[in-house]
Amino acid sequence: MKQYLDLCKKTINEGIRKTNRTGIDHIGYTGDMMKFDLSKGFPVVTTKKLFWKSAIAEMLGFLRGYDNAEDFRKLGCNVWNANANENQTWLNNPNRTGEDDLGRIYGVQARYWASTNGSLDQLKNVYYDLKQGKDNRREIVTHWNPGELDDMALPPCHMFYQFGRHGNKLNLSMYQRSCDVPIGVPFNITGYAWLLSVMAQITGHKVGTFTHFLHDIHIYENQMELMKEQISRKPFELPTLKINPDIKTLEDLETWVTIDDFELEGYQHHEHIKYPFAV
Repeated sequence: MKQYLDLCKKTINEGIRKTNRTGIDHIGYTGDMMKFDLSKGFPVVTTKKLFWKSAIAEMLGFLRGYDNAEDFRKLGCNVWNANANENQTWLNNPNRTGEDDLGRIYGVQARYWASTNGSLDQLKNVYYDLKQGKDNRREIVTHWNPGELDDMALPPCHMFYQFGRHGNKLNLSMYQRSCDVPIGVPFNITGYAWLLSVMAQITGHKVGTFTHFLHDIHIYENQMELMKEQISRKPFELPTLKINPDIKTLEDLETWVTIDDFELEGYQHHEHIKYPFAV
C-alpha cells in the first residue's frame, strides 16, 4: 500500500491548516489520485489493523439500499451509529424519522433514485449492462443528489463510481469529495476494491484496476501524532481476497450473502490505531 502511505506523507508535508464544519482543524490539500492493480494483491492497509469485514458489511448495506443504522449493525457494520444518533445537525433535521434513521444516503440513491418516471435502480442497470458484455462510458452510479442532500444524515463523501471494461477485465473508478485520510480513506479503498472484485465475479469478468480520485484530502489535528506513528511502520505484503464461488448474481448479494462469504487470505498487519472520529 505504498500509494496510501505516499498520500499520508504528502498530506503532512504539503497540507495547510484549515477550519471545517466539525470544529476540529485539519491539515490538508486538494486533488490527487491512487491506482491499484488488484491482480497484484487486494489493497488493504497493513500498517494498522483494518476492520475489513466492517468495510464489506457497509458496502453490502449500500448494495441493499439500507437507510437505517440498525440494518448496518445486523450486517456487522457500526460506522453509521454516530451519524444516525449523535450528529446534532441531523438530530435537528425535521426530515429525520427517529432513532437510527439515516435518510436517503448512499444505497438509497444507488437503488431508489427518485426520478420523473418513478424509482430508478442505477446499480441494477449497470449490472445488467456488464452481465450482457456491453462496453460503454455510462456505467455510472451516483450518490450525489443535490435535491435530497437535506434528507441525508451525511451527504455522500464518495460521490459516484464508474465501471469500464478492458477486454475481459473490469475496472472501477471512484470520486471522493471529502477524504479523511486516517479513517475514511482506508475503509473506502477496501470497500470499493471489494465492490470491483464481487461485481467482476457476478458479471463474468476478471478483476482489473481500481482508480481512486480524491478531492479534499485531510488529516484532523487530533489525528496527526497517531498518523506519524502509522507511517513509520513497515508495510506487509498485500493479501488475497477470497469470494464464495456460489455468489453468482446481484440477487445473491441482495439476499443471503454475509461477510462470512469473504476472506482475506494472508492478511498481516500491525496493531490497531484508534483514531478519533470527527462527526
